[in-house]
Amino acid sequence: MHLPYHALVGGSTQGIGRAVADALAEAGATVTLIARREAALREVAAALPTPAGQAHGYLVADFSQPAQVAAAVTGYLAAHPAGFQILVNNTGGPPAGPLLAATPADFERAFAQHVICNQLLAQALVPGMAAAGYGRIINIISTSVKVPLPGLGVSNTIRGAVASWAKTLANEVAGQGITVNNVLPGATATQRHESLIESKIADTGQSREQVEAALLKQIPAHRFGQAREVAAAVAFLASPAAGYITGTSLPVDGGRTGSL
Repeated sequence: MHLPYHALVGGSTQGIGRAVADALAEAGATVTLIARREAALREVAAALPTPAGQAHGYLVADFSQPAQVAAAVTGYLAAHPAGFQILVNNTGGPPAGPLLAATPADFERAFAQHVICNQLLAQALVPGMAAAGYGRIINIISTSVKVPLPGLGVSNTIRGAVASWAKTLANEVAGQGITVNNVLPGATATQRHESLIESKIADTGQSREQVEAALLKQIPAHRFGQAREVAAAVAFLASPAAGYITGTSLPVDGGRTGSL
């Protein structure tokens, strides 16, 4: 697989976002990272593979501030009109907690960080994708869009909103050579996964071994996923080989999701 395209990857200094940036760069894409910590962005950009001699870069923006994200990207596009052919929407998930404990502000923050930022990025990038006749928008969300996960009230709600947004957009842009898909990671060994385990330990008083055993019991593969495995699915969906796949949600979860 060779991707001679330019990719914008959100939340790409750690976890799944970083693995996605690595996978796309290894496949030949030029990668621009976007996240809020410049020192980490600089370090990751310098470490990305360059098999095709690419020059990777980064943009600094905080996804909790949608206007900041939009300004960073539109400013870049003004100076680089060729734009991006691949957009990977990815950022940190909302904190764990029961639905009835969530405040309106919790929902507003999560909606802005995920749905609004995705919308602003799509509005900025789709014209260039359409002009190029090639576009891939891939959203990293969660298996909760198929089966809501206990203790993740705000996250379940917002992830579902992103999935509906993506399906609607996919239908609108399919005729322009642009696909829109979702990748749904299951229990994946990342900092987010670790924080959820720590939260479960604190809430239940169980040991780490007990919490992890309960989680693994739900996974037919009997193991947690690796970020690189999620990234491999993203790289495929970003490729020309996936040109007739759009409007879908692909679980990468070891078989955990209890629905078709």
